[in-house]
Amino acid sequence: MSLDRIDYAILDTLQRDGRISNAALAEKVGLSQSACSRRLDNLEKTGVIHGYHAKLSNAALGYRMTAIVHISLSGQFEKSLAEFEAAIKRCPNVLSCHLMSGEYDYVIRIAARDLEDYERVHKEWLTAMPHVIKINSSFALREVIDRTGVGVGPDLA
Repeated sequence: MSLDRIDYAILDTLQRDGRISNAALAEKVGLSQSACSRRLDNLEKTGVIHGYHAKLSNAALGYRMTAIVHISLSGQFEKSLAEFEAAIKRCPNVLSCHLMSGEYDYVIRIAARDLEDYERVHKEWLTAMPHVIKINSSFALREVIDRTGVGVGPDLA
């Protein structure tokens, strides 16, 4: 899909304020409400917009620890990857999981209440995952930035 200046303006505005009304969004990007609504529908239907959500504070909910976990599997066979990925998706503490190139097969970001909670996740989930042969965990000392989106615009896309 080819995006124009107005599409980028809509996307940039929505990343900053996902609760903005269609009327306010239309005014901000210089469209009528109906034209803005059609553009939004098109951005959603083509998959540029995946959905809308509230960004919650893990710390406010009691999850004060973030672990970055590197996982090695016994092999990168399609069946092994599929089984591991199906299992990791069931772990409620996993915030993100990426298949990687390089030394480790996966990098996972996990939220935990404290070290004891992480140990529980490690024992009950990570060590029980299929095909896992190595787990290397590091703990974040401070969150510096946690973006939910990328810069949008013709010069940034």
